[in-house]
Amino acid sequence: MGGAPELGLKTYPRTLDLRDHEVVLTFDDGPWGPTTPDVLAALAAQCVKATFFLIGRNAQAHPELVRREVAEGHTVGHHTFDHPGVTLRNMSAEAGIEDIEHGMRVDDRAAGDEPWTGTPRVPFFRYPGFGDSPGSLAWLKARGVAVFGADLWASDWIPMTPDAELDLLMGRLRGAGRGIILLHDIKRQTADMLPRFLSALKAEGFHVVRIVPGGTATPTRDAPAGWSSETDRTLAHLWPKARAEIRAEARPVAPRAAAPAGDAAAGLKPSVE
Repeated sequence: MGGAPELGLKTYPRTLDLRDHEVVLTFDDGPWGPTTPDVLAALAAQCVKATFFLIGRNAQAHPELVRREVAEGHTVGHHTFDHPGVTLRNMSAEAGIEDIEHGMRVDDRAAGDEPWTGTPRVPFFRYPGFGDSPGSLAWLKARGVAVFGADLWASDWIPMTPDAELDLLMGRLRGAGRGIILLHDIKRQTADMLPRFLSALKAEGFHVVRIVPGGTATPTRDAPAGWSSETDRTLAHLWPKARAEIRAEARPVAPRAAAPAGDAAAGLKPSVE
């Protein structure tokens, strides 16, 4: 996958040009000791590769899990150092970029890549809450970093049983037919649901596509007519204050002790495995 695209129909008017019944599995906010090993075991049992978007402070706390993800052939991208709850859209460009770059440095160190060269080993990034900003998008694009949103999600930030999550996600996937799926490897309900989800994908003829950095142009598909950003609608509801006013008041986020965050590359090359 080449270039520095912005992908995922929840946020952007284009996504990966996946075939019918092709999906990309992505996990946010890890690694987390109580749950990420179970997610990795479920993926290994079905020979499935996923993409993990790491929070830097969690990668710093659990480097052994980052190295395990890399060793087992998963793609490891970035999700800021501190996962600010206000999202980067409601921070100054300087504070947002500092959090992005800090996370990338820490993630790569946890993966065993030294020294930091200014460009991440895997140039894939996802914004917390999908809340992007013009300044940070320009910074990422200048460095050839692709930005991932998602096409559908499991809503696993909402407490529910693994059975309820499986039913919700499979219903959405049957309706969409394909897409980039957002899950969270820090969620116990997701870790418990995942073996059955992978079995359901296989039973219903879905194929998991691995995404990796590459030099060729990224095949993309435009949004359907009438598309609008669900992210923009959601963030406007959560943060009704004018963006310019919020940015004027924003302050950099201070690091804190590792903990699971709540909750939304460059070249990338879809590679079917």
